Amino acid sequence: MANAIDRELIRSLFLKNTPLMDVRAPLEFEQGAFPNTINAPLMNDQERHEVGIRYKQRGQDAAVKLGHQLVSGDIRVQRIAHWKDFAQQHPDGYLYCFRGGLRSRTTQLWLKEQGIELPLVNGGYKAMRRVLIDELEQAVEQSRFVVLGGKTGTGKTWLLKELSHSIDLEGLARHRGSSFGRFPDGQPTQINFENTLAIILMRQREQGVNNFWMEDESRMIGSLCLPQSLRDKMSQSPLVMLEEALDYRVNIILKDYVIDLLDYYQNYVRINNDQEIKGSEQHLEQAAFEQFSKYLLDSLERVKKRLGGERYQGIRKLMASALNEQRDNGSVVQHKLWIESLLTSYYDPMYEYQLEKKRKLVVFRGNSHQIKSSQSKILDMG
Repeated sequence: MANAIDRELIRSLFLKNTPLMDVRAPLEFEQGAFPNTINAPLMNDQERHEVGIRYKQRGQDAAVKLGHQLVSGDIRVQRIAHWKDFAQQHPDGYLYCFRGGLRSRTTQLWLKEQGIELPLVNGGYKAMRRVLIDELEQAVEQSRFVVLGGKTGTGKTWLLKELSHSIDLEGLARHRGSSFGRFPDGQPTQINFENTLAIILMRQREQGVNNFWMEDESRMIGSLCLPQSLRDKMSQSPLVMLEEALDYRVNIILKDYVIDLLDYYQNYVRINNDQEIKGSEQHLEQAAFEQFSKYLLDSLERVKKRLGGERYQGIRKLMASALNEQRDNGSVVQHKLWIESLLTSYYDPMYEYQLEKKRKLVVFRGNSHQIKSSQSKILDMG
């Protein structure tokens, strides 16, 4: 647990976006870390595992001795070189391990032997994580939220970007919040999602901001769970309803989930392509389209039970036909048919049902232009 001085230091590190070097093992880093952080471990996963076994069997001294044996020679030279690069590129940087103990002190000592001073965070990752949890809870308790709701396809995420002091939860979660909301490169861990959210709120509040816009979300955004305190606060906050015509919404869905998503897959495949398809633009585009098509069809499959067999088959037929048309001549017009059917027969009735439970929270209704022009007044409501 960090003391009071460490807490202020930790807050300042996050507020200033200070470069951080995490010397924990890669597996620890993958489970949870912080923005603007690199992983430069003292021990890799296997080495840490072996040292842990030795610690349990024979105690700390024996474990430390084994650690020095495993991280020696060329391995030690390579790791010190990595740390030196970080320290030289980031003279304002800090290092940390799990508790600010042996691993970070060893790293600091080995660097000092090379003539380099790099400060460490007392209390390490555990203290930093504790500070962010406390900051998040405090921000939720002391801030005021206005929740932006509306039917699927009204462009809530687009509008959020144009509103002052908005927090894009779906952007942080890397998921659009529906059965069609996944991205090919996946979501952050739950810990990283919470850490990033806490830091964003902390930075805004440091500038005197205490009123925030957030999109209406369920308890889960993909595989990530909203912090319970935030979910409770949002469920009692003023609700602003974004209302747009059906044809406008169909075009929003067409752009987000067809046009832009195919572009996303094409870029993703180019960056992550296998050697088998490398070097052929035509093969890359074909692979991207196959993944994009599978994504849409699999997403529809996820709501098959709720749609019912007959309605599912009808929409799937429209989707498959639209994908064939798009593949053959690039036209996306047919996609509007399944989009409209899915909105009117599934998403709209489901949203109306959910809205009935919180209709008393609605303080404003309007389209995106009306909400933007009234946002100051809306933030002052309640």
